[in-house]
Amino acid sequence: MISVDKGFKATTVILRRAIATSLLVITVGVLAPSFSGFTPVYAADQDLGVYPPWSHGENNPVESRGLEFTVPEVDNLPDFHGNPINPRLSIFVGGNYFFAMAPLVQAFEKKHPDLKGKVYYETIPPGLLAEQIKHGGIITVGNMTWSVRADVYAAGLRRIDSTIKDGYATGPAIPYVTNTLAIMVPKGNPAQIATLNDLGKPGVRLVMPNPAFEGIGRQIKNSLAKAGGEELVRAVYETKVKNGETLLTHIHHRQSPLYLMQGKADAGITWQSEAIFQEQAGNPIGYVTIPDDQNAAGIYAVAMVKGAPHRAAGKKWIKFLQSPEAQEIFGHFGFKPYQGAVPQ
Repeated sequence: MISVDKGFKATTVILRRAIATSLLVITVGVLAPSFSGFTPVYAADQDLGVYPPWSHGENNPVESRGLEFTVPEVDNLPDFHGNPINPRLSIFVGGNYFFAMAPLVQAFEKKHPDLKGKVYYETIPPGLLAEQIKHGGIITVGNMTWSVRADVYAAGLRRIDSTIKDGYATGPAIPYVTNTLAIMVPKGNPAQIATLNDLGKPGVRLVMPNPAFEGIGRQIKNSLAKAGGEELVRAVYETKVKNGETLLTHIHHRQSPLYLMQGKADAGITWQSEAIFQEQAGNPIGYVTIPDDQNAAGIYAVAMVKGAPHRAAGKKWIKFLQSPEAQEIFGHFGFKPYQGAVPQ
């Protein structure tokens, strides 16, 4: 039973947050045009506590930002970076390493200063990027529709091979790093999740990537099957979905940690690199290691998009991903260099 005092305090916190958000919206409307460099998202992130400023203002590679208008839950596009109008390099990359893109782009621009401020990139799930490519680069978010023709497409090797086979990308597919799975949990692991089999227990609430368009879904199902057979796969992705104990994400690299921090879930499987990043960012997130014999590896690959408008710049990016500078950045987040043969 919750005491009246505790309940009052909890209600007070909720009200304060609601008022802070309302004031933020009013402030944005009144003050944003008057103060250059005012970025509402940072204040809101700190007030709400569950919308961490993952980007820290560094994931936008343009040099001139003009008016900045960002309101969490209302006007917020964290997976679209840069200026879509006349970029000189457009990168579509599966969001599994959205956190590595800012340092990667910065390092790339140092090697190619002529492209500084002219890079545009998206980090939504790879299946959705493939659909955008099939639609000629057109995408709609809320009431805004824009079009960007991708130069390069980076995702899991299987997805890249499929896109080449379908005629939307040109080979070869170039692998460059690998990754493994982990169980992401709130800091302190309050549900005491220790193994993959714990995820199938009744009452354990999960947030899981949707296999329909998130490439990680295939590896997760393979990993669950290794640990508990098809029964565990059905428990996580069928039984718990039906009874509401599994939330399926639309964009797991954003939603999974958010739902865990909001208390909507007890655990969820993600790439280990994403959990490592959340810890490094200081967010209240931890992870449980999955044994090698139950784990599944992902191979990340990249290819040129058919009809890429900036082929020369795209080739420079592909070469850069294999460079020691890029590999060092990936390694900071737990990625491993790809050790197999790389097609030429």
